[in-house]
Amino acid sequence: MTCGEWSTCIRVGIMDVLQNRVAPAEKLQALVLAECAMSIAGKEWLIGSTILPFAHNSFPDNRCILLVLESSRVEIAVILNELAYLKYEASKRLPPNAEIFLVKLRNLGVAFSLVEMIIKLISKFGENEESNSTCILTESTLTKIIGGLNETIGAVLEYLHDAKDHGDRKGNDLLASVRIVGSYLAEAPSACEEKIKELLGYMLCVEGEDESSPFQSISFLLPVLCQITMDKDGCEIFVSAGAFRAVVGCLISLIDSSHSKIDSSTIFLACDTILNLLLKREEVQFSLDNLCYVELLQALSRWTEDTIDTSVIMMASSICSLILDTTCEEALLRHPKFKPDNLIALSQLLKRSLVTCGQELTSDDTNTNTNTEADLYQIVSSGYSSWAERFPHVKLVVEGGANFVRQS
Repeated sequence: MTCGEWSTCIRVGIMDVLQNRVAPAEKLQALVLAECAMSIAGKEWLIGSTILPFAHNSFPDNRCILLVLESSRVEIAVILNELAYLKYEASKRLPPNAEIFLVKLRNLGVAFSLVEMIIKLISKFGENEESNSTCILTESTLTKIIGGLNETIGAVLEYLHDAKDHGDRKGNDLLASVRIVGSYLAEAPSACEEKIKELLGYMLCVEGEDESSPFQSISFLLPVLCQITMDKDGCEIFVSAGAFRAVVGCLISLIDSSHSKIDSSTIFLACDTILNLLLKREEVQFSLDNLCYVELLQALSRWTEDTIDTSVIMMASSICSLILDTTCEEALLRHPKFKPDNLIALSQLLKRSLVTCGQELTSDDTNTNTNTEADLYQIVSSGYSSWAERFPHVKLVVEGGANFVRQS
């Protein structure tokens, strides 16, 4: 049997189970098998062939993804209701049975995993409409899928709202719920807008069972936070949820975790989110917290001290420049946690961005520049023109024997 044949046989078998009246346990096993198949064959397995070489009948090509989504949606709704009952009702009489709770959590993880793969598949389809999935994921199919995803995320948000009302913010069930919400909102940031306004601050505080901080929850939400801060209304939601301090804390943790396995793109997501807000700070009337920006300035200096990566240097210095535009050297040095050595490190970072990187980015001979880095250079340079006189020691380091072009 070829790879394609066994894959099709499993797909058709799972569809037979999911579309017939069978016991819930059997449907769950079919979902477990579907997750295993996708872990081997990839997300596209959901929209593969449904024609068996030895059979006369076949299913519509979109049937598998719709059945898996609907079955996962039902499973999620049922399990979340059961978990809420165990945690908040049954526990009033007896402590929750740990074994039962773990089984339900494992089953929830399977359903969440399938929904997340469907979200990623839809996202991939949206990015590449010329893919082989075009003929399968028709507009009608996509409408059904999006409707199913909206219902699923709505149920998850209700569960999180219930947990918030009970003062519960720690547990892997809650962390997994934040993750699936973050995955969907990264692709549809305007979905469930009112519920997100109400729950964003809470979701940023959710901790996994073995965590001492909400680091993972914040990381899961970074893609949507980066998107919503691109406009004023999103920045206002971001600020009202207290998300700035949360994202800054997450970024500092990422920078200081030398053993971290998190992709550098996560750091840049956090930086972009912070940059978006700082650029709209006056529009949304946002005031920086002294301790927060001092710790951020220190962390950005540490992040860049041993790198020659222009993108890192320009990103860090652009955030620093926007922060410095809100204060002065005297006030910064009065802060008990900001030392002269920190000012020296900050000055060196700004000099590297304005002089070394600036010369590279303004050179006509280089083909390695990106529009993003050039835009960041504009932020740093125009910012420097605004605050340089308020930072005499920084100005001395930056302009000491070096030339660069100020932006008016």
